Amino acid sequence: MPYPAAMTQTAPLTSVTPHDLTIATYNMQKGFGHDMRRLPDRTHQVIAAINPDILALQEADRRFRTRAGVLDLARLHEETGLSPVPLGEKTGSDAHGWHGNLLLTRDALIRNVRTLRLPGVEPRGAIITDLSHNGRNLRVIAAHMGLLSYARKSQARQLAEEIAEDGTPTILMGDLNEWRRGATSPLAPLFSRFTQVGMGSSFPAAAPLLALDRIFVSGATAAFDVSVHDTGPARRASDHLPLVARIRF
Repeated sequence: MPYPAAMTQTAPLTSVTPHDLTIATYNMQKGFGHDMRRLPDRTHQVIAAINPDILALQEADRRFRTRAGVLDLARLHEETGLSPVPLGEKTGSDAHGWHGNLLLTRDALIRNVRTLRLPGVEPRGAIITDLSHNGRNLRVIAAHMGLLSYARKSQARQLAEEIAEDGTPTILMGDLNEWRRGATSPLAPLFSRFTQVGMGSSFPAAAPLLALDRIFVSGATAAFDVSVHDTGPARRASDHLPLVARIRF
């Protein structure tokens, strides 16, 4: 059956309110686990355990030909309430996302979605979505940056320009393929526009050493309870571990 469309400070906080959102980013490695077997059921299990309100997935599609999607989106919606933001004709008929990026939301009103082709020799992209949740406007950018350092710097500059001019709170999250901090990092263009609230050793999943997956926010938001979702199933399901945070307007 067709899946339903989506409804078209870093300091820790001790209390959680019903208006807080759980957000997460996860490179699912096309459904391949540490044993190099494609078993999407493991990916479903990890996502259900996180139970996010907004989820950015990378490598959600197969790599070649039609780049067919890996997940059972109808089942995922039934189990978690998550629906993919509509990309229209921007993807192939069998693909889930844009250059492997897939953004899913729960109980959100989608106002606008556009895709961005990131500069570099590799086919990399981002999804920019304006949405409302509980009457609050939010911009979410889901991205997967390249493997080459010079390309990541250009990509970071381009993504930094996507902060809404009207001050709308913005989340940028994804596999940014970068572990360095400070002025020498290729991600430096982001640091003046965003507050980095999420990083932790997420790669490789079997023995995490590098913080390749990041969460940034801007505007009137606070993020807390930022953590790497490090569980047995997550270590088996992909070569990355998910990065999870709670946000509050």
